[in-house]
Amino acid sequence: MQTTMADSRPVPPVTDLLVAWGHGDAAALAQLMPLVHDELHRLARREMRGERPGHTLQTTALVNEAYMRLVDVRRVEWHDRAHFFALSARIMRRILVDHARSRNYIKRGGGTRQVSLDEALVVSEACNDDLVALDDALQALAAVDARKSQVVEMRFFGGLTVEETAEALHVSPETVMRDWQFAKVWLLRALRHG
Repeated sequence: MQTTMADSRPVPPVTDLLVAWGHGDAAALAQLMPLVHDELHRLARREMRGERPGHTLQTTALVNEAYMRLVDVRRVEWHDRAHFFALSARIMRRILVDHARSRNYIKRGGGTRQVSLDEALVVSEACNDDLVALDDALQALAAVDARKSQVVEMRFFGGLTVEETAEALHVSPETVMRDWQFAKVWLLRALRHG
């Protein structure tokens, strides 16, 4: 369903704009960003909750950096809005992890504090070292089973529902739930023994 702008011109839905942008239409990106701006800020706020007070990277800066990296993405075969937000969440996670690594939090802290996945999934209580440890564990999980790692990324970092995750990965919601349960146990073990 298309909505209309104040001047009565039709505005394509997010998925149509994503597909057009993926095929090289730069004007589609200009139309897309106002439609997804609030959701990107929500994702950024969610990602930033786990950061210490006074973090040098603020929510708006995270959105801007993610936007710049998204603009650099060339010829993505966008499936739908869930796929877009999952990739946006992944990019934001990478920005935060890269920032934490560049600040040498692990070296200054003398190692990472081991946490359970349930603790790590409460981003608001995680510190930078925990984010790096979780990212390392997710990368290890991806080497074992990429889809399960994507499920965690989409659900935890992207805030996608089971149904949105299933749609983005082209699997059933039941498969997402099985992957989610397996990934939580796998990551819990990896974080305990990391």
